Amino acid sequence: MTNQEIWQIALGEIELSLSKANFITWFKNTNILSNKEGKVCIGVPNGFTKEWLENKYNKIVFKALRNVLDCVKEITYIINNSAEQENKNRQKEKSPAKRKEKIINLEESLNFHAPQNDEKTNLNPKYTFDSFIVASFNELAYAASQSVIKDIGKTYNPLFIYGGVGVGKTHLVQAIGNEVTKNHKNKAISYVSSEKFSADLISSISNRTIEKFKEEYRKYDVLIIDDIQFLAGKEKTQEIFFHIFNSLYEKNKQIILTSDRAPKAIPTLEERLRSRFEGGMIADIGRPDFETRLAILKRKAQSLNIGLNDEVLNYIASNIQKNIRELEGALNRVLAYIRLNNEIPDKKQLVKILKTIISNPQKRTNYKKIAEIVANFYDINVNDLINRSRKKEIVKPRQIAMYLMREELKSSYPMIGNKLGGRDHTTAIYACEKIEKEIENDDNLEQELNLIKERLYSEAI
Repeated sequence: MTNQEIWQIALGEIELSLSKANFITWFKNTNILSNKEGKVCIGVPNGFTKEWLENKYNKIVFKALRNVLDCVKEITYIINNSAEQENKNRQKEKSPAKRKEKIINLEESLNFHAPQNDEKTNLNPKYTFDSFIVASFNELAYAASQSVIKDIGKTYNPLFIYGGVGVGKTHLVQAIGNEVTKNHKNKAISYVSSEKFSADLISSISNRTIEKFKEEYRKYDVLIIDDIQFLAGKEKTQEIFFHIFNSLYEKNKQIILTSDRAPKAIPTLEERLRSRFEGGMIADIGRPDFETRLAILKRKAQSLNIGLNDEVLNYIASNIQKNIRELEGALNRVLAYIRLNNEIPDKKQLVKILKTIISNPQKRTNYKKIAEIVANFYDINVNDLINRSRKKEIVKPRQIAMYLMREELKSSYPMIGNKLGGRDHTTAIYACEKIEKEIENDDNLEQELNLIKERLYSEAI
């Protein structure tokens, strides 16, 4: 395989570990510059991306490349401003006439690499309402989005859409942006992830251009911020965003936000921001059922002009149940196999291709990981779960950790109590029964648990 093909397959792996917004933000216009003796050099478009990949995503990149290459010893990142142009030139060199009918070009068909977003709005033109499949799990969010388009800034402002990883939040909010762009060419629109917002803010503080930063965001008629939950715990960022939010809101500018949980379930979020978020329309997106998952796969395959039999599609839809992004990731793996082997896989081959996605997660978790994920989710320290604090913001996460240890590890109550500070087994029994009872009446708690489980079994190790 060429370096380009290796990188496209690796990006397919990386995309499964990140939100769509972060994947687009940090992996757009990247490529492999060289690959010799286990040393891989990756070209990045700027210094900020270089620093972010080195410090935050290097472990994910290393794991993805190791799944493609036999031996990866070292990864380096080099600023390469011509990366995007090199990709385009490489694409031109490929002649469609020379391709065999059954062979699928990875770069064009699979779209593993970060989509080419509009530079002005950062919107991806492929995210439209026409390509968005509506079903019971997302119809409220879809209807609210349609209402926003009809009366921008006045109906459902802000629009807050929340749901688990990869259920279509990014697709939906970008579809709003693209629809507004098409019908209101005079309106200024921007789509940005909360991590990019925070990173740009930090950069503006360092460069003493904070006022310019605020003015830049105040000019938008439609501001879309993805994964707003990442503002939690960042006091300065929340303060700046609060003032930008108020400025836009007072001028009837449309604000659209996404999150992996409802506003009241975001820990360490300032109350004034929580109040603003809850003042508009809050719509959730659940998990797609089997029929919807199958429809999504069929539409994706049709859009790529790929004829896959029902056995392949049914196998993927039956075994990938968590989210839409994993569905597409699994489909991309199958298409990569077709590209490299010039044949459609049979059932045995299919199981082998998808074995790292479709696996038993119970074998990959433990007490320590449950404690770390729960603590991270609620923005507290792992030691808080072990210590004797009776604060409400500590007691709930501790009870949830106990509940998950019981449910996911099938641990005994004495063992659970022992792992969390040497507590009596009756404490663990009380915690598990309390959480189990609350789940029946609290949809938000059930969603929080689902999100924690997703992180528990999808986080790169």
